Amino acid sequence: MDEKCIFCQIIAGKIKANMIYQDKSMTVFEDIRPVAPIHYLIVPNQHITSMNEITEENSGTLTAMLITARNIAKDKGISDEGYRLMINTGENGRQTVFHLHLHLIGGKKLLGRMAVNG
Repeated sequence: MDEKCIFCQIIAGKIKANMIYQDKSMTVFEDIRPVAPIHYLIVPNQHITSMNEITEENSGTLTAMLITARNIAKDKGISDEGYRLMINTGENGRQTVFHLHLHLIGGKKLLGRMAVNG
């Protein structure tokens, strides 16, 4: 855990968030600036700064994030209509919180370009 990281603090329960799901390896909560009716952040509990820090040893984290996203999309009833998954990496990739996270976005038809901070 990185004490300065807002997502680490949410995972630890030190900062409130609208939690959707949490287990020993993953935490899911609502984005505070949603761009669609469903806009959740899927965050590994282990602090990994960005995609650039994924290694062979921790690559299973990505699989776990994707499976969690799929399961939540099914639970929320958006899997058949479709949804978007997005990971922002680095400043030019519009990553604003430097803790790896996956955006799950859906619940409406997503049109054109869509910039998502995070």
